[in-house]
Amino acid sequence: MIAYCGMDCEKCEGYLATQENSDAKRVEVAEKWSREHNADIKPEQINCTGCKSEGLKFFFTENMCPVRKCNRDKDTVHCAKCSQYRCETLEAFIKEAPPVGEALENLR
Repeated sequence: MIAYCGMDCEKCEGYLATQENSDAKRVEVAEKWSREHNADIKPEQINCTGCKSEGLKFFFTENMCPVRKCNRDKDTVHCAKCSQYRCETLEAFIKEAPPVGEALENLR
């Protein structure tokens, strides 16, 4: 599944930990993401079946992700298909998560 930001959910550590229902992997992911994003992420927050799914979503994804909200508002499959591709919202997101930019360019 390709997320709104262009990333492949099946390669996401949070998605994989959820699919495997592995508490040990949730701990690893929470520690890694906490360091990478200078945030306090708890293992119990690592539950995600993808930002486009009807199931569980990582708390940031469901409640705060500007890329998800924008794509849902515009009814686009992902940013690479948006007529305003590389808008300010996306540029700010790419600064925080550079692999997103590469993934989206590959989808263009």
